Amino acid sequence: MRYPKLLVCLLFALPLPVLAQAPEPGNAGQEATADDSGPAWAFATSDIPVDPDFRFGRLANGMRYILRHNATPAGTGVVRLDIEAGSLDEAPEERGLAHFLEHMAFNGSRRVPEGQMVPLLERSGLAFGADTNASTSFERTTYKLDLPRNDMTLLDTALMLMRETASELTIAPAAVERERGVILSEMRDRNTYEFRNTLDSLDFLYPEARFTQRFAIGTRETIEAATAQRLRGLYERTYVPANTTLVIVGDFDIEALEAAVIRHFNNWSGPAPVPQPDAGPVAPEDSGRTDIHLDPSLSERVTVARNRPWHEEPDSIAQRQANLLRLVGYNIVNRRLQRLARQAEPPFRGAGFGTGDAFKAARTTRLIVDTVDGGWRTGLAAAVAEYRRALEQGFSAAEVAEQVADIRAALTQGARSAGTRSNKALASAALNLVTEETVPSTPQSALERFAAFEPRITPEAALAAIRHEAAPLVDPLIRFEGRKAPEGGESALRDAFEAALSAPIADARNAKTERFAYTDFGTPGRVAEDRREAQLGIRELRFANGVMLNLHRSDLEKDKVRVQVSIDGGTRLDTRDDPLATELVSYVPWGGLGAHSRDDLDTILAGKTLSFELRNTGNAFVSRAQTTPADLEVQLELIAALVTDPGYRPEGEVQYRQAIATYFAQLRATPASALQADLGRILSGGDPRFSLQPPARYSQLSYARLKTAIEDRLAHGAIEIALVGDFDEDTAIALVARTFGALPAREEAFGTYAGKPLRPFTADRTPRVIHHDGPADQALLRLTWPTRDDSDPVDVQRMELLEKVVRVELTDTLREELGKTYSPGASSTLSRYWKGYGTFAISASVDVKDVAATRAAIRKVLEKLRAKPVRADIIQRARQPMLEGLDNALKTNTGWMALVDHAQSEAERIERYLKARDRLAALTGADVQEMAQRYLAPADAVDITVLPKDDAPVG
Repeated sequence: MRYPKLLVCLLFALPLPVLAQAPEPGNAGQEATADDSGPAWAFATSDIPVDPDFRFGRLANGMRYILRHNATPAGTGVVRLDIEAGSLDEAPEERGLAHFLEHMAFNGSRRVPEGQMVPLLERSGLAFGADTNASTSFERTTYKLDLPRNDMTLLDTALMLMRETASELTIAPAAVERERGVILSEMRDRNTYEFRNTLDSLDFLYPEARFTQRFAIGTRETIEAATAQRLRGLYERTYVPANTTLVIVGDFDIEALEAAVIRHFNNWSGPAPVPQPDAGPVAPEDSGRTDIHLDPSLSERVTVARNRPWHEEPDSIAQRQANLLRLVGYNIVNRRLQRLARQAEPPFRGAGFGTGDAFKAARTTRLIVDTVDGGWRTGLAAAVAEYRRALEQGFSAAEVAEQVADIRAALTQGARSAGTRSNKALASAALNLVTEETVPSTPQSALERFAAFEPRITPEAALAAIRHEAAPLVDPLIRFEGRKAPEGGESALRDAFEAALSAPIADARNAKTERFAYTDFGTPGRVAEDRREAQLGIRELRFANGVMLNLHRSDLEKDKVRVQVSIDGGTRLDTRDDPLATELVSYVPWGGLGAHSRDDLDTILAGKTLSFELRNTGNAFVSRAQTTPADLEVQLELIAALVTDPGYRPEGEVQYRQAIATYFAQLRATPASALQADLGRILSGGDPRFSLQPPARYSQLSYARLKTAIEDRLAHGAIEIALVGDFDEDTAIALVARTFGALPAREEAFGTYAGKPLRPFTADRTPRVIHHDGPADQALLRLTWPTRDDSDPVDVQRMELLEKVVRVELTDTLREELGKTYSPGASSTLSRYWKGYGTFAISASVDVKDVAATRAAIRKVLEKLRAKPVRADIIQRARQPMLEGLDNALKTNTGWMALVDHAQSEAERIERYLKARDRLAALTGADVQEMAQRYLAPADAVDITVLPKDDAPVG
């Protein structure tokens, strides 16, 4: 489904001086030897001023391009090739072939032999999957390269590969045959209860539409019948210049970049594009039908919908104003529904109301209600009442103000951080011009237009906007999904909806307005220690109460501050007698604060950029946030309040119990979920700390038990705070001093696992079989070896390189040579906290009939790695992306935070990072062989096979 992208950074455009004409040559919108073929740029007919830092062009052959210089991260770039052709373009016998073609782009072209594109990119530092990828949708196919360097040689290679993809694929019959197995493997893996539910839902809502029969994966019949000739026919019909747009954003000289694009693509020729078939038809008058779809793994949901005709809404000032008013209106309705879902006795788990495009075939208005099993009638009545209350009674000024405040904050932050937007974000904005015909204007101009329009955002205007757009839910389409059919069947569903439509409704209640209660934590703390770490310049402070503060001021993200607060504790507190002691930690924020509920906080803090979370890690409870310099004070107050006065309100327990019930209901729905259910128990030999407990143990958990387990750590445990980003150091220190620095004395160091029973790895090597409830052709193979902890930094890197080498070898063998699996995996995990503990794992999702052959192939890969040093080319393919990752790590604040977060408590990590590149570069094929010999003996693995149960449905 394609829904309107009401992203606030692109949404708003209000009158400014006339800046809407296409820019003159030499500025944004430059047309290089262009003709008039192909689609026009949306900004050519819009009154929205386009961002002048983009350069737009069209070659004489009709191909378009969008270029932009950007240096975030510095010295890198992204390349996107968009082909305006996807699964909608397929004839019945071609279903799935657009996606098949995407795969063939990696399997041979005029200048790149089959099987050499991925190795070529890996040698240049691009990891397969992470930096090299592609996707096929209903309407288009997109190829993506993320370049780790901005040297022109690498750019030239990237453009060469994109041109090869666009026009020079060989599509050899032998390569098609080899790739067919990979496609069928992907099809098998996608056949989940969620995917089957999606197919059924769309077939019900749009029974005559073409797009419901054009999912990109295709059908087994058409994939098995696919030939090189048929693929080439689709390729030559759809991969034509006028269907193509190239987007490049990065740290390149724009003139040299444009010249390179012209050099690679100017001589490409092709026929005129065939118009893409319509995604419909969808009948607006379709009504009164009801559907029930059951699956043991589906949570209960009722969808009420009506379709309207689609109508063209070109991107314009007036249209964005209308979109904004709709956004405010729908958000208020959904905020009301959210408030109901957060009650201690909620009528539903969640609900939503909105309208969106079904391509250009229809506009669909939906009311969706998620309930606990058997709760559909109560949930539907409550959601319908709120829907009616909104549309009949309207909104309050306070509700509008809350939404406007959040939108204003997002736009303000977007404008202030515009100069450090990432390459990917800008490439996405450029692609939106192509895919959604949304003009990319500057964030500053968007903010200015919003400010001018804000007085016109009234309760009356927002209500009128959604009344105008939303299709009335009269005699609607009603669909139920769940584990058990509703009592009374289809007629009961419709009767319940009609009863809710005619039931009396009370007047809307205005939410109370409060002030944030946590602004005074006592006398500000005194800084006892203040030093600057010598190698990276991280400022390290300790307050008199023991709280540690690490600072790194950075210009990498303007107007953004990343915050991390770590409190001693974590899963270390779990014991064999009480293995679920800290299970509820991540739900502490759902219980709100002593003075405010979670829902009240959303209203009180509207208009501020804040996060409110608590994570449970191996040795700490961690709260992470991204905020702004202006909101840093409130962010620190909010986290300090969570630590000192968690609310433990019952609605948080309700949220947890709903989630855990759903988890257990879906426990064995797929091979992956079944494996995760049993893996901890198998690997630990049944240690309760690492084993899934019976469902009743989870449903009996309470905040009272959690409080007993963690309150001492929250009150006394060591605290380490890290700030990375755009802030003034002295101001930040003062803010921490008056929040965390003002708390009673804390322990000076984080606890250790000394004295705790070691984490065991089972001595039992008996092969295990786990059963899942999914399709009968799905199997999963998992091999796990015990390794070591992470105390030796050289061995850590040896194991990381071994992991990457195994991935390369598995991909070459299982995917490319045998076509047995879509995505084989390898992972090395070395514990920082459990002495002596680590694992190395290999996994492959395969057809049941291929389990034995896959196991044999994996064994062959391992025997080769253990028999002799790894070839230099494989080492380069595995290592070069790792080296590029190290080179670029400190070009982002995320990378900095990985070192700043525990700069005092785990100071040795800084030295590890600084020496990592040289250590990695010095590793040889013999080093990898040594690690494989030491740890990866095939007989030493715990061998787990996940197979379908006897009565599994045929996929």
